[in-house]
Amino acid sequence: MSIQDYYYESEELAMRDAVANIPTTTNINIRIDSRVKQEAEILFEKLGISVSGAVNIFFRQAIRQQAIPFEIKAKTEAEEKYDAYFTPDVVNSILESVGQFRRGEYISFSLDELIAMETGPIPQRAIDFLETHKKAVNEN
Repeated sequence: MSIQDYYYESEELAMRDAVANIPTTTNINIRIDSRVKQEAEILFEKLGISVSGAVNIFFRQAIRQQAIPFEIKAKTEAEEKYDAYFTPDVVNSILESVGQFRRGEYISFSLDELIAMETGPIPQRAIDFLETHKKAVNEN
């Protein structure tokens, strides 16, 4: 083998080796809820990574751990009951009640007063509160 042949063969092997070590990418198409995608994009932007970068991190961690890199489990019976009770309407109602409390738009009664109201007249202070609150709501 001549020096020239050796040189060309070495160059060819070096180029094949370089090409073999070039990172290649591939595309993956997945279906995901659009809201989940939007929320993930916002989160990843805050973290300074792209959705593609986050998926790469997930894949690399799964490969490294030889498992899904986080716990996946079914909801407990208590969690199911919680989710069934705390619907968006219930949560909004609670938040509105908290807001009313913070604005002083509430009146409190003792247990004895509440029991008495079941069968008797409503105390005047409750009527006054309701009238005041009704006027404030109508003014807004």
